[in-house]
Amino acid sequence: MERSYFATLLALILHQIDAAFWREWEMFLLPGGVQGFLVFNLLAVGLVLLGYRHVLLQTSRARGFAMVCAGLGIATFLIHLGFAVFGHRAFHLPLSMTVIATCLVSAVCLLRSLRTVARMRTRT
Repeated sequence: MERSYFATLLALILHQIDAAFWREWEMFLLPGGVQGFLVFNLLAVGLVLLGYRHVLLQTSRARGFAMVCAGLGIATFLIHLGFAVFGHRAFHLPLSMTVIATCLVSAVCLLRSLRTVARMRTRT
């Protein structure tokens, strides 16, 4: 689970770096413009980093944090797919699209690893 969490975390952070280039706060009409975007990222990145700590330490909260991280990865992909379907031109460069696709793939891998961990625990 540690690897898939890290991959999802990394993809989400890379996406947020790319999102600054594309001025994502304008796409989402975030109040406060770039300042609101920075506050959002302070909270979101802080949350997934805290979750990674729980995963590494195998605390009782690790599973919940992993589900949140996977949910963010899937949501990132679906939201940007929606923007693309409706003709929005941001995130159309190859690496931007790759990072967004990686959010989905790594999130699905994270969910699968959660199922594997749960199955292994029920067998013991």
